Amino acid sequence: MAIDAVVVSASGVGNIKRSAFNAVAVDMQPLKNTTKNLADALSSAPGLKLRESGGVGSDMSLTIDGFAGKHVKVFIDGVPQEGVGGSFSLNNIPAGFAERIEVYRGVVPVGFGSDAIGGVVNIVTNKSRRRWFADASYSYGSFNTHRSNIHAGQTFENGVMWEVNAFQNYSDNNYTVEASVEDFETGRIDKSKKVSVERFNDRYRNEAIVAKVGVVDKSWADRLVFGVNLSQMAKQIQTGVRQDIVYGDKHRSSRSLLPSVEYLKRNLLVEGLDLTLTANYNRDVVINVDTAQYKYNWLGDTKRLNSPGEQSYQHTRSANHNWNATATLNYRLGDAHTFTLNHVLNHFRRANTSLLAKEAAEDAIDKQTMKNITGLQYRLALSERWNASLFAKYYSLKVRGPIATDSNATEFVPTSRSEDALGYGAAATYLILPSLQAKLSYERAYRLPTIEEMFGDEDLEMGDIGIRPESSDNVNVSLSYTGAYGANKEHGLYLEGGFVWRSTQDYIQRNIVDMSGGKAAASYINYGSVRTWGINLSARYDYARWLSVGGNFTYMDVRDNQPTAIGSSMPNLGYGDRMPNIPYLFADAFVTLSWHNCGWRGNTLELTYDNQYLHNFYYYSSRIGSNKDDYMVPTQFSHNVALSYTINDGRYNIAFECRNLTNERLYDNFSLQKAGRAYYVKLRVAFGGR
Repeated sequence: MAIDAVVVSASGVGNIKRSAFNAVAVDMQPLKNTTKNLADALSSAPGLKLRESGGVGSDMSLTIDGFAGKHVKVFIDGVPQEGVGGSFSLNNIPAGFAERIEVYRGVVPVGFGSDAIGGVVNIVTNKSRRRWFADASYSYGSFNTHRSNIHAGQTFENGVMWEVNAFQNYSDNNYTVEASVEDFETGRIDKSKKVSVERFNDRYRNEAIVAKVGVVDKSWADRLVFGVNLSQMAKQIQTGVRQDIVYGDKHRSSRSLLPSVEYLKRNLLVEGLDLTLTANYNRDVVINVDTAQYKYNWLGDTKRLNSPGEQSYQHTRSANHNWNATATLNYRLGDAHTFTLNHVLNHFRRANTSLLAKEAAEDAIDKQTMKNITGLQYRLALSERWNASLFAKYYSLKVRGPIATDSNATEFVPTSRSEDALGYGAAATYLILPSLQAKLSYERAYRLPTIEEMFGDEDLEMGDIGIRPESSDNVNVSLSYTGAYGANKEHGLYLEGGFVWRSTQDYIQRNIVDMSGGKAAASYINYGSVRTWGINLSARYDYARWLSVGGNFTYMDVRDNQPTAIGSSMPNLGYGDRMPNIPYLFADAFVTLSWHNCGWRGNTLELTYDNQYLHNFYYYSSRIGSNKDDYMVPTQFSHNVALSYTINDGRYNIAFECRNLTNERLYDNFSLQKAGRAYYVKLRVAFGGR
């Protein structure tokens, strides 16, 4: 029989499973018809918790196995995303942007060149050769929320390719919250009295376009692609770091330009030697405006201020310049031996300019960092049943910036410092049975401080230029089972259990600092020693093509392991207590029912229910006194449902969603309340072939 072509494809999900590192891959294909973004999609990964400070466009962070925020590094196709700007964050990017998301918990392979301690999230886009494709979607929902996405591309027979991915998000974010209202006559905020109020200064919008052009499958390059990312955002700022602090006119905007190039050549010069190079430059300009002459409360009442500025009087332009380059050599010697050499170079510079006066006044001293991370790894695989890796990483950090010469911060002088460290580790996996796999990994890891931790965000976050890198001993153990049963293997079962242990020194902690006038900001300190242990449990059952049910459970015990108080020889009263503001027990579950050929051949009706449970936790020390319940994030149990109908094998799609079905009061960070019940509808069309 004559056929036109044979297509052979390899699953990245399968490669993750065979890896010796404690990792999981989230398939994004089932989420393309939902209104979820990349951050939402990650909430289904075991051990991972998404934390947001509000609605669409709000600040977000990821928690992996008890380590949150800056401890977790984000990559797109292996390229680090630190310093790319808030307009291109994970909670802005639609789920359809990626083919899959890889989550590495704890120990991280050197191929990422990462200094993460908590883990790595790698967004993997579809790079397969497709003749042409086009995908467009639009959704509308509660709080006047609009989202749209257009993704199209083409690869010609001569190997020339182009691709465009554009998306936008808009929301008024005018949902109702329970808040304490300041009495302007007395200046008092009665935190025991809450009223239902609507958010009124929280509109958010962003637009982004990612364009690529290049060639693939050439003798001199398997892939050479030039790209440019353009993005912008405008964000009103409703609250500070606590919800009782409310703003009525404070806002922020940014514009980002990011040109890039990527080059891949397999079997370079000799058989088995692969080279991957990437480089990009990002210019992200952020404007912070806080010039209002009035103070607001949650009722929208105003009171004239003695001096302008709701938080800190400013109209500032921050020009952030971020250069990033990566190089990876991978050499396969026979079937058993693989060597990997990786280097990442990152240089960041921020120049601040005050626009308050008629003539702009630029700060005399820029803020700069230079990071170099080099990794070498050897992988041994003498059998299909097991493989093991040994690796080492060298970290280098150089910092330069202003430091105040007096307590009032009126004069500054330039200061600089450097840090170097050597990390190492090992990972191994063994197939006890064809369906039963064990993994064990250890790493002596370091995490270099981030830009925000050293320099802040020039608004609500205060950095510390002298903050030291974290060091940690990490151990990960996991056991997973995959089985299929029945005459036609219609029953599928997946079970996984993991254990984590970490001992961290110079732990970098984010704290809330009270300021004059009832204001507050966030700061970063090297706390000391922290000890972590915990477990992750995951289960999934599939029946044929019509039922899928599963869930995850995580318990992480993160404790203060510092015997003496920081900076003194006195006993630490919090020794042995849980570290504040870290969720330690959470779980999620889902059920999906699918009716194939519903109404017509090639049509599918799908109903999905999922939930998230979060146990209460203190966001300050549990020893703060008799009113400590005022400083607790409450226990939460939220529910979501979605109904989607696809026509003509996914060419036309319509979906309805209800998030937070029971209108639960949801909190992630301090007292900042997230949205209540919300409804969304999404329309999507997809065309194209291989």
